[in-house]
Amino acid sequence: MDLICFSHLRWNFVYQRPQHLLTRFAGSYRVFYVEEPLFTSDPKGGLSIRKVAAQLWVITPELAQGLSPKEIVTAQQELLVALFDQFSIHPDIFWYYTPMALPFTKGFAPELTVYDCMDELSNFKFAPPELKTLEADLFRKADVVFTGGHNLFSAKKNSHANIWPVPSSIEKEHFAMARTCKECPADQALIPGPRFGYYGVIDERMDINLIREVAEQRPDWHFVMLGPVIKIDPACLPQLPNVHFLGGKSYAELPLYLGGWDIAMVPFELNDSTKYISPTKTPEYLSGGVPVISTAIVDVVHPYGTKQLVHIVGNATEFIEAAQKELACTDRIAWLKKVDEFIKDDSWDNTYKHMSRVIDKTRKGFQQQTTLTQPQNNVIHV
Repeated sequence: MDLICFSHLRWNFVYQRPQHLLTRFAGSYRVFYVEEPLFTSDPKGGLSIRKVAAQLWVITPELAQGLSPKEIVTAQQELLVALFDQFSIHPDIFWYYTPMALPFTKGFAPELTVYDCMDELSNFKFAPPELKTLEADLFRKADVVFTGGHNLFSAKKNSHANIWPVPSSIEKEHFAMARTCKECPADQALIPGPRFGYYGVIDERMDINLIREVAEQRPDWHFVMLGPVIKIDPACLPQLPNVHFLGGKSYAELPLYLGGWDIAMVPFELNDSTKYISPTKTPEYLSGGVPVISTAIVDVVHPYGTKQLVHIVGNATEFIEAAQKELACTDRIAWLKKVDEFIKDDSWDNTYKHMSRVIDKTRKGFQQQTTLTQPQNNVIHV
C-alpha cells in the first residue's frame, strides 16, 4: 500500500513529528514524502527523488523560476502524475501537513485522506492569505483529522466528525542518554556553567526579550541556543557574552547537549503563533532528567505545570526565581520519579499504533458502508 504525504517542512530541516511518524508508517506502506517545490534556472524542471529509508522516499519538485501561480499548480500536478507513473503508485492514503497542497492534488482520488494538523499555520509569520480557506476545504475532504495538541483539538473539534487529539511524543531511550552521558560537545564544553539550554527553531515564536532580560540581569548564567534562525532578523537576537547561538544540531546530538545543561527552557512568546503549539521538547527535556522553565504555553501549563513537573513563568523576575530554586536543589529523586511515572507510556511507537488504529477503523467503516450499499442476492432458505 502507498502513503503520499504533502508537507510544508523539509525532511532534512528539523527532525520532528513528520519524520517520527512516517518512518514508522514506512514499515507498512511505501511512503512518498512530497516537499514544497524549489525553483531553479532549469526551464524544464523535474523531480529530485531521494530514498532515505526502506520504503520511504523524499520527493522535491523542482520548478522553473518565473512561473505564474496557475502554472505552478499545473507543473506540480504534472510532476505528481509522473511520480505515480514512475513508481506505479496507488493512492491508498493522501496525508496532508499543509492545506497549500490541495490545489495540485484535487484531481486525484485517494482511498483515504488524512490531515495531521500540527499547528495553526495561518497564525504563523508569512502565512499565505488563502491558507484558512484551503484548510476549510481540507476539513471537508479529510476522512481523519489529527491535531498536534489538546488546545488545538479544542479549537478544531467542531470542524470534523472524526478528529483526534494526538500530541507529539518522545523517544525516551534516546533522550534518557542525557542522564548518563559524560561527553560534552566541543562548542558547548567551552561555555561555563550554570548553563540554560534551548533547542528548536528560533523564529517569531521565541521570547527574545525574556532571554535578553534574564541574561542581562544574571551575567554569570550562560544561555545555549541550538537551532536554525528563520523568519526573523538575526540582528535582533541578544548580542551578549553569555548568550551563545551554536546553530542547528542533528537529532542524534541533542542528548549530548541536553546532558550538559543545568536547566532547559521553553521560552516562547504568548502570541497568535504560539496559541496552539504543543512543544515536543517539553517531554524530551524531562526524559533527559533536566529541570524545565517554560512560559505559559497552554499545552505546557496543562499538564506539566499543573502537575508541578515544569516551572511556569511570566517574566524575567519569575524566571530568575525559578532558576535560583532549581540551581539550589540538591535532591531531585522525588521529582524524577514523578516525571518518569508521568511519561512512562509516552512513545512515538504508541502514538503511531494509535493513529494506525484510527485509520484502520475508518477504512473498515468505508468497507462496511460499501457492502451495505451493494445489491444483495435474493436467497431462499429451506
